[in-house]
Amino acid sequence: MTDTTDADIARELARLAAQRLIEIRAENPELDGKALKDLGDQGAQAVLAERLATLAPGDAVLSEEAADSDARLGAERVWIIDPLDGTREFSEGRDDWAVHIALQIGDELTLGAVALGGPDEILVSTDAGVDTARGAAESDGPIRIAVSRSRPPELVEHVSASLGAELVPMGSAGVKICSVVRGETDAYVHGGGQYEWDSAAPVAVARAAGLHTSRLDGSDLVYNQPNPYLPDLVVCRPEIRDDVMTAIRAAL
Repeated sequence: MTDTTDADIARELARLAAQRLIEIRAENPELDGKALKDLGDQGAQAVLAERLATLAPGDAVLSEEAADSDARLGAERVWIIDPLDGTREFSEGRDDWAVHIALQIGDELTLGAVALGGPDEILVSTDAGVDTARGAAESDGPIRIAVSRSRPPELVEHVSASLGAELVPMGSAGVKICSVVRGETDAYVHGGGQYEWDSAAPVAVARAAGLHTSRLDGSDLVYNQPNPYLPDLVVCRPEIRDDVMTAIRAAL
């Protein structure tokens, strides 16, 4: 398939992993909790590893579910993947989990694909009109901030109070970021610890949609670093960026 693009590969990887996760849950109705989480992580990782070896054999990979290697630091092309983001939601039978597939070329995060709750809804950063839903977020109501349904950071409580915002609980980081892309929320603020694979793919989609993305201090989100720990981020509509960042600075 000489005409296959990186975007085609990313979409296919996201679709296959999400489909396998749906199958795993259906095949194991007796499992829940950690057992189902682990099975999902392992099953999706196996699919992604096999397909990447076939579709992009010369590329390096950084995955939450595989051993890391310094080889990726000198590689021109690095896939940054999270086979299952939102393991708790997956294990509870919810649909607010995601598969993250991102591609870093050189120093640039160039591509992201996020499968949302299964293989039928996949957002890819190269899709024409990826930002068409953003207008739905503009309203006369309060700012809506996506927040963890199980452990909302204290920081977000302060930011919400400062902005008079409404907190909207939901699952995985990818789901939260994509909720801003789709106009379901206006912002996602996180300050409780994440890694590059938690945000790379949805951040690439958010950037393509014209959203603001940064660290809490306003600095750039940088990927494929020696230590993949990337604990905080902000994604929001550009027209509320100043208000959001001011509220964050006051809360820190």
